[in-house]
Amino acid sequence: MQTDIDPRSLIGRRALDRDGTKIGTVDEVYLDDATGSPEWAAVRTGLFTRDAFVPLEPSELVGDTLRVPYKKSLIRDAPDFGVGRHLSPEQELQLYHHYGMQVPTAADGGGGGPRDFGELAGGDQRPGDPA
Repeated sequence: MQTDIDPRSLIGRRALDRDGTKIGTVDEVYLDDATGSPEWAAVRTGLFTRDAFVPLEPSELVGDTLRVPYKKSLIRDAPDFGVGRHLSPEQELQLYHHYGMQVPTAADGGGGGPRDFGELAGGDQRPGDPA
């Protein structure tokens, strides 16, 4: 995904799966703690459903739409961690495994193990969240 995009500008955009089927609307964006780059988006999948986390890399911003290169069924089955707080390294590992993605390592800039990308874009760390 383009790295020069303000992550807050993604909030409210429509998200489509690889087939062009609407997944939902981007609810929140999570940043890499080390680089500040957008890494995950929480997509509201329906009026009475939940937010599903989707990886922003290799997703693309096409016009006003976030195109996610996974099937809607896979996205809907993603682990449910709730939104509005920091993702733990364990939660991120679950997401990487769910999407069949390679876990970043020290060679990728990950500092030797899984990176901790869970900071909310535009949000300060909340009391009680891990440091």
